[in-house]
Amino acid sequence: MSLGYQDFFLFGACCCALASLLHLGCIVFGEPWYRFFGAGDKMIQLVNQGSGYPHRLTFFISVVLMVWALYGWSGAGMIRELPFRDLVLSLISGVLILRGLLAKPLSKKISGNSILFWWVSSLICLMMGLSFLAGLMLR
Repeated sequence: MSLGYQDFFLFGACCCALASLLHLGCIVFGEPWYRFFGAGDKMIQLVNQGSGYPHRLTFFISVVLMVWALYGWSGAGMIRELPFRDLVLSLISGVLILRGLLAKPLSKKISGNSILFWWVSSLICLMMGLSFLAGLMLR
């Protein structure tokens, strides 16, 4: 059994959708979820102080991830073709691959997160980005 381009888009899209839902879970369930998923000490402190900033940022990330999921499902042919589909999928792939490759410099620039967070999240981003890239190359 060989994988087709649809499989790669579907995988990337489902990963993005799951990540989006997990971000929403942080908003709903609060500090324990933020802490479990590796939010930095500053974010945890802001959540505990009742600041809206962590929730707004997390919601924004969740929306971006869900839009990326929609484009992945469009690339797989599961939903109608979205505007500029291939260009957007290329950009999504590039952003995710860069995020995956830049763990070390980002961890130095954005303090407070554990090294485990940076490596795990970077590997996940790299995997999703390569999945979208494989879908584009196979199609």
